[in-house]
Amino acid sequence: MKKALFLLLILPAISNAQFKDILAKAKEKINSVTNTNSSLDIAAGLKEALNKGVTEQVSKLTAMDGFYKNEAVKILMPEELAKVDKTLRKMGMSKLADEGILVLNRAAEDAVKEATPIFVSAIKNITITDAKGILLGNENAATVYLQSATTTSLYVKFNPVVQQSIGKVGADVIWTKIITQYNTIPFVTKINPDLTDYVTLKALDGVFKMITIEEKNIRSNIDDRTSDVLKKVFALQDNK
Repeated sequence: MKKALFLLLILPAISNAQFKDILAKAKEKINSVTNTNSSLDIAAGLKEALNKGVTEQVSKLTAMDGFYKNEAVKILMPEELAKVDKTLRKMGMSKLADEGILVLNRAAEDAVKEATPIFVSAIKNITITDAKGILLGNENAATVYLQSATTTSLYVKFNPVVQQSIGKVGADVIWTKIITQYNTIPFVTKINPDLTDYVTLKALDGVFKMITIEEKNIRSNIDDRTSDVLKKVFALQDNK
């Protein structure tokens, strides 16, 4: 009788402990699913924000004067050729120097137009693992991440596009003239700059600057969050 009474007393305790264990495991599973879904939403939101940057900001670079009349991204004479620019102007060839700068920007405008799909493709590679850190990072964290993760591969793909654009807009002809003129000046150090490399790097830099502008807009201005995903994801950032 005592033994039976003892079993009756401990059974509720065992059941309660088991129930708590089952409940804890269930909550853990729910949290796991919730966190995964949240990460998926965040990754989707960041990708949409960067795609919006390409669509609404980078596309501006492809228009006539998109680089040339945008002081934030305008391509100037390469730093190592500043002496060339100065010398040409001193010798009354300012028009040639100005034309050299113009065609560099024209090449970038043309190249970005052709290579926009490259940037869109690169955006898809943002991982769920990195998503939360990017969201709660600095105002340009997504762009910085994209830049660090893709610049090398983008350069390889973008470089031949730039080279083709340089020929397409006649920049190669004009710069051959500039270099020839400069190299005939007595006592100067002869030059042979790699314009394709220079324009490629500057064009990439311009693209990321414009994506940064859109990312900052979305982070700071609710009205720029033009979809439910953007509103949902960047609301999390507002409350960090």
